[in-house]
Amino acid sequence: MINFGIEKIAPLCQEFGVVLNDEKIKKLNLYGSLLLEWNEKMNLTAISEPEEVLFKHFYDCILLLKHCEIPQNSTLVDVGTGAGFPGMVLKIVRDDLDITLLDSLNKRLVFLNEVISKLGLEKIKTVHSRAEEAGMNKAFREKFDFATARAVAALPVLLEYCTPLLKVGGTFVSMKGPSVFEEAEKSANAIKTLGVKKINIICETLTGNEERAFALFKKISQTPPKYPRKPANISKQPL
Repeated sequence: MINFGIEKIAPLCQEFGVVLNDEKIKKLNLYGSLLLEWNEKMNLTAISEPEEVLFKHFYDCILLLKHCEIPQNSTLVDVGTGAGFPGMVLKIVRDDLDITLLDSLNKRLVFLNEVISKLGLEKIKTVHSRAEEAGMNKAFREKFDFATARAVAALPVLLEYCTPLLKVGGTFVSMKGPSVFEEAEKSANAIKTLGVKKINIICETLTGNEERAFALFKKISQTPPKYPRKPANISKQPL
């Protein structure tokens, strides 16, 4: 098992109330080790140096908890979870959360199910589905307290993917790069149409020049039944 030097970020995380005890450190190290092992046979991440995994994956995801207060035992869906960011990291550091990892590519979910099994995690499941299909599925529509997505698509598109999955009063957190402000300006129609309001956009520095922005939106009314639309409409005519 690779040692990712989790101790380097432990004091930073403790400043905003996340305590990385021995058990959580062990699980993050095992998760990272499995990530790099599986990455040799399938494309899970372009980030493969342990130091970069530490800051650009682990710390990046944990920072979400600095800017978004998530009550105990909340339900959270991670849309387009990929290799499990941020959903898997959030589960490891906040074991109380009930997490759903949603992705359209099944081989990623095979990897994540292996991680869930090896780490002995509970109250976490994988769902093989496109976001726009899940948003129309009664099992998932308006069922979650929180939705997350990390750099999956432009904000107007992400809002249409994620808003239908949230309960009224729920929060969507989009993890973006510096382009977030421009994208937010282009999201006015999506915000109005989908029944959400922008709460805040916060920027952080991960390491060196690497920046992360967290865009937070609150769902204030039910999503109109026609949304999310079909994939072709979403991509060709974003709200």
